[in-house]
Amino acid sequence: MSILVTEDRGAVRHVVLNRPEKRNALNDELVLALDETLRYAATDEQVRVVVVRGAGPMFSSGMDLGALGRLAEDPGRLREVRRQILTAWSLLEEMPKPTIAEIHGACLGGAMELALACDLRVMAADALIGLPETRVGLVPDVGGSSRLPALVGLGRAKELVMTSKLVDGAEAERIGLVNRVAPADELEAATEQLAAELLACAPLAIGLAKRIMDGAARPTLAASLEQEVTAQELCVRSADFAEGVAAVAEKRQPSFGGR
Repeated sequence: MSILVTEDRGAVRHVVLNRPEKRNALNDELVLALDETLRYAATDEQVRVVVVRGAGPMFSSGMDLGALGRLAEDPGRLREVRRQILTAWSLLEEMPKPTIAEIHGACLGGAMELALACDLRVMAADALIGLPETRVGLVPDVGGSSRLPALVGLGRAKELVMTSKLVDGAEAERIGLVNRVAPADELEAATEQLAAELLACAPLAIGLAKRIMDGAARPTLAASLEQEVTAQELCVRSADFAEGVAAVAEKRQPSFGGR
């Protein structure tokens, strides 16, 4: 079974993370499959809207724990691993077509950073979303630290990142993190409604407006993304990260700073 599947609904292409037995955790294979699939969607003239969603009970639990363990063993791989992920995520932001993240269950860490790279987000009311990286001694480094403040404001972004806070759909909509929220059993319909509204507008104008607004909202994105990886290089070599990884493996709360 493919770990990534696509489904066309007219001019809307659904890109579906398909590792439900692993909570759609993002490993190297899935990231590369996303990169290839999104590149194809970006150039396919029959596709006007792209929706990213997850199979099974959740959108995605974030980065695969095995990948985190390997990073702890070999911190020198950070830039290579991050480049692959960031390249795929950025396709959602850079393609001249509207992109939507349809979020159910949970959307954590790198998966939230994937959703942040989308233009729009639709979320189930009972779902949870957040960036828990600081709980394991890391920073959100594939766009989370750079893109989140433009959506929710600096103060709220600091709270979400610095406390690893998770919020439900209602709170996410209230603070501007997601565009629309719906009961879980109406989530698909809410996404279809948003896609229909986008299809009713001129595709060239949408693509141009998207580029202008992204440039205005994040004029220093490239510099900020470089700051992310520089900070993460310090984190992955720290005792905090070693403790965070050990705590995850042992299913306990980490103890930082002698606490």
